[in-house]
Amino acid sequence: LVAMIAFCISYWKANQPQQGNAPLNVSQLVGGSFVLTDSKGQTITEKDFLGRPFLVFFGFTHCPDVCPTTLFEASTWLKSLGSDADRLQVLFVSVDPDRDTPELLNTYLQAFVPLIRAATGTKSQIDAMVQTYKATYRFVSTASGNYTVDHTALMFMMDGKGHFFGTIDYHEKPEIALQKIRRLLLGVK
Repeated sequence: LVAMIAFCISYWKANQPQQGNAPLNVSQLVGGSFVLTDSKGQTITEKDFLGRPFLVFFGFTHCPDVCPTTLFEASTWLKSLGSDADRLQVLFVSVDPDRDTPELLNTYLQAFVPLIRAATGTKSQIDAMVQTYKATYRFVSTASGNYTVDHTALMFMMDGKGHFFGTIDYHEKPEIALQKIRRLLLGVK
């Protein structure tokens, strides 16, 4: 019986797809290519963010609390970084393209520091990006006949090569979030 189990295990291992000799790199499982339209009406891709670390947040402008709070906190982090803020990019991606036009996103951004960018796209463009970032969102009908959007409430931290570095949770203490951002800028996990 032991010999049969050993044979079955060795047969199973021999017939598993080989990943090569390279270990799985978790930093490459989150993030990737995307195509969106920014608040100025310009097409942007992941290539526009390479070379400097960046933060990505998914949400929508009609969000009553999580989105404005997160973008306000990001504004505070950028101000706290002083001149180092120029080394960091922040991208707010609206998952509500029916309401969040580039013009509305441009107006919405006026409440935050100018270093924060916003973008949206077609449903398929947004879905593709949400999937590559392992985020989620879903539309929820409200009693008034309108809708809201449940969405991931994390900031995704990406290094200058577009690789996943970590997250900042919506409930993260400001001093911890700032420490994480400073490590991101230094490239030290």
